[in-house]
Amino acid sequence: MQQFWQEQKIYDYKMTDKLFSIDTPPPTVSGSLHVGHVFSYTQTDIIARYKRLSGFSVFYPFGFDDNGLPTERFVEQKHNIQTSTMKRSEFIEICLKESGMMAQEFAKNFLALGLSADFKNTYSTISKEVRAISQKSFIELYKKGYVYRKSDPALYCTYCQTTVAQAELDDGEKETIFYTIIFQAIDEKKDLFIATTRPELLPSCVALVCHPDDERYKKYIGKKIKVPLYNYEVLLYADNHVDPEKGTGLVMICTFGDKTDILWFRKFSLLYRPSIGKDGRFLKETGDLAGLTVFSARKKIIEILEQNNLITEKKQTIHSVSLHERCKKEIEFLIIQQWFVNILSHKEQFLEAAEQITWYPEFMKNRYIDWVKNLSWDWCISRQRVYGIPFPVFHCADCANVLFPDEKITLPIDPQEIKFIEKCTKCSSKNLMPDNDVMDTWNTSSLTPYICKEIFEQKIGEKFADFLPMSMRPQAHDIIRTWAFDTIVKTMFHDQKIPWRDIVISGHVLSKEKKKLSKKEGAALVPEILLEQFPADAIRYWTSAARLGFDVVYNDGELKNGMRLITKLWNAFRFIEPFMTAKNLETTPQDTINLWILDEFSKMMVQYNRYFNEYEFSLALQAIEQFFWQQFCDNYVEFVKHRLYNENEYGADLIQETKQTLSEIGFRILQCFAPFLPHITEKLYQELFKKHKHVVSLHITNIQDYALRFASEITLQKMNTLMHIVKEVRKLKTDAKLSLKTTIVRLEMCAPDENILIIRQHEDFLKNFLYAQEIVFERNIIENKIFEQKDGWIIQIKM
Repeated sequence: MQQFWQEQKIYDYKMTDKLFSIDTPPPTVSGSLHVGHVFSYTQTDIIARYKRLSGFSVFYPFGFDDNGLPTERFVEQKHNIQTSTMKRSEFIEICLKESGMMAQEFAKNFLALGLSADFKNTYSTISKEVRAISQKSFIELYKKGYVYRKSDPALYCTYCQTTVAQAELDDGEKETIFYTIIFQAIDEKKDLFIATTRPELLPSCVALVCHPDDERYKKYIGKKIKVPLYNYEVLLYADNHVDPEKGTGLVMICTFGDKTDILWFRKFSLLYRPSIGKDGRFLKETGDLAGLTVFSARKKIIEILEQNNLITEKKQTIHSVSLHERCKKEIEFLIIQQWFVNILSHKEQFLEAAEQITWYPEFMKNRYIDWVKNLSWDWCISRQRVYGIPFPVFHCADCANVLFPDEKITLPIDPQEIKFIEKCTKCSSKNLMPDNDVMDTWNTSSLTPYICKEIFEQKIGEKFADFLPMSMRPQAHDIIRTWAFDTIVKTMFHDQKIPWRDIVISGHVLSKEKKKLSKKEGAALVPEILLEQFPADAIRYWTSAARLGFDVVYNDGELKNGMRLITKLWNAFRFIEPFMTAKNLETTPQDTINLWILDEFSKMMVQYNRYFNEYEFSLALQAIEQFFWQQFCDNYVEFVKHRLYNENEYGADLIQETKQTLSEIGFRILQCFAPFLPHITEKLYQELFKKHKHVVSLHITNIQDYALRFASEITLQKMNTLMHIVKEVRKLKTDAKLSLKTTIVRLEMCAPDENILIIRQHEDFLKNFLYAQEIVFERNIIENKIFEQKDGWIIQIKM
């Protein structure tokens, strides 16, 4: 079927006036796909398939995020190389080769899972076209005043050796020790005690601070304090941010231990005394700590302090730390020249944008709102790495002017490779330095709506002003603070538009311990291994059974349920195959059973469409699955089986009507299952229905052309009466541990006159279906029961 879809170009975009565009997450190309990818990307495909069946032209491009730190790390580990020991161009060449191969492997696996994305129109975030889009965006936002460059305290990962953004941090906790260290007030010759978890930052101490109302320290405010071991003087300040109850109530301000240090550094205009270099080792200015890592430096300085009797107390505590989400190492704070996007001044704009977007599920909007309200840093988009999109900038070493390429120069451009300008436009100096940083990968990924727009316009051959907002953004909840937020920032700054009308948030796949599956834990759940154990449709069934926005613990029970459903579909449709008819059901049936199944399907379709329009695909699956198993297989097929096998006992009109109803409902069942189980449904359609429907694929038929047929109240009353009898007889036989096909010599019923009339009208049906030889009516039946006499089994029912 996958080969058939590709040969027939079933999923190629075809322009109509009903556009549904999907801003699909480009997976990071670093390693292999895992079960989390299978989970979320299949859910997106389910929505895309439903929209296609609903008459929309689905624009469903696919991208690969293959620039930046994750790809660098993957290449370094795979080839056992370091960027610092290689020629930059050689390392980039290896990265390009590896990311290209991995993208092909990703696409192959996604196709094997039945994704209906347009893999002929993919993009790479390191491609020439995307680099140009990213550099153009950067220049435009700089000229609009949204981007600036300055030396400022920045979040820095010494392990990855690059700055990071606030959105790339994880909160963590660790056990540590509060060390109480002796400082000395110089004029009073009085010891002061400071409790700190980071004694290694002593050489970076630039001030002390206390609460202004703390009586213990009021007389020392503004006075000189000597820093132990390093013997230089700092001042004591007062600030309300200090908690008098924490530690000794006296705090050491270092450059920098945490975000509060930065706040005080700015407030009091303090000196910058760095201790830690970009490589994570202590600088030569730190004396005995020089060259040591943070952990080693802490151990060393504690030894020295203890040797000098400068530690008075050690106390265990739990300490909150900020971790880089990529490597899970603790973040440091260094002053570095960086590029920033000004987001703090525009919080209200981003909050208003959230209200214009419809969130599914709605509670996810609160995560976004909380994130925006608690932002405390502008978005740093500089990275001190090699593999990424360079800033198209030269800096004048004489006047610090920032120089961009003029409009005649074709982007993208790498200033480290090509000098696009000869002299400074401000001071005419030729002493120009290329910007050596690359852009944060989110700075490019946040432009996916614009990347999609360019692909779309190339496809239709013209500019399309109304492309934004796109129809839908599917993504996981953990990147609301990065991808969702950053994309909203970019489209609001560029066009004052929201990027998409709807945002659909998926959950994560969890381990049995209810933790997000890591690559190591999920190694046995990569697509290749899953597809060796289960067909793609069974895997898709598992992904579609999860509620939108909620995490799910992986177990193979749902995959086995998917296998049961696939088998049941195959067997059910093979059973009804001989009774398929080419003649469509054009008039309302007269038979009660046929009317009833059409009515049941109509009611199910109302639910099915409502759930899908709210992106609750799992509930839509429940609706069609319940109808298929219970109403269609267990009831309708069994109800009409006798007439289909004994056509000579029934009128030609009833037989034809029943075949038409069976064909109609069978086709609609395949349509409803098609988004979830595309392979088995297409196979059944090709073999049973294509010759009648004359549409090349089930997946481009129209699910919305079903005319809702509601049966009359009289018909429903009749069917309710018959269903009640069927249900009770089945229950009694089951309770007696009899086969449902066990013959009943007599079915005795006590019923109101109106029900007796209905039963008489459908007596042949009840006899045939319930294997009852005779139906009689009695007045003295007290309860439902089954019992055996000499001539056989008898059932009594009181209605």
